[in-house]
Amino acid sequence: MKENEMIFGIRAVIEAVEAGKEIDKILVKRELQGDLSKELFAALAGKDIPVQRVPGERLDRVTRKNHQGVIAFISAITYQRLEDIIPLLYEQGKNPFIVLLDGITDVRNFGAIARTCECAGVDAIVIPSKGSVTVNADAIKTSAGALHILPVCKEKSINQSIRFLKDSGVKVVAATEKATDNYTSVVYDGPVAIVMGAEDTGVSADNIRISDHLVKIPQFGKIGSLNVSVASSIIIYEVIRQRMNEQIIK
Repeated sequence: MKENEMIFGIRAVIEAVEAGKEIDKILVKRELQGDLSKELFAALAGKDIPVQRVPGERLDRVTRKNHQGVIAFISAITYQRLEDIIPLLYEQGKNPFIVLLDGITDVRNFGAIARTCECAGVDAIVIPSKGSVTVNADAIKTSAGALHILPVCKEKSINQSIRFLKDSGVKVVAATEKATDNYTSVVYDGPVAIVMGAEDTGVSADNIRISDHLVKIPQFGKIGSLNVSVASSIIIYEVIRQRMNEQIIK
């Protein structure tokens, strides 16, 4: 992380929060107290910015500058809101195509998925504000710049996003090894959203429960799992294949 992607010091971070800057997360020294600390947390009240209490040594490893026990990590992009994007797509006469990433923390996988999404014409990627990867320089580099083009929505939770999409007439399809249907068996016509989970934990049980369809990618080898960016590409391009065939038939 380059120092121009961070803000150091309590007062500077408070000003950044109050100015509405896009902040991915804030590290706060575990023992930090005092009036300025109270002012910082008052400024953060009601804002969906993850805050981590950490040992002072971790802050010292991040920067040698006088951080005063607080470091804020600035987002490399401006996040968008899913609730703004979906109505706009409908107004434009489009069938929304959304990809939701449930608990994916690997920056390179995230960047690779974003690159595929941009190439495939996906309308937006959704990530949760906590327990997830964020858009940093490494992610942008891996995405070949796609993250500067593709809308990224940082929402409170994937579960709430799925519920919003379903209420908005979007079919939600979750990829999971627990599925009985292959990914090619679902008809991806109309508005659709694909939910992909982390390689170790997969899509959460709560998100599986409320999805409209569960699908799996058949595997015949001994390893037992695909890289999540590869799996995402396979399903994303099945959606594109079906949509292209539908246009040809029409």
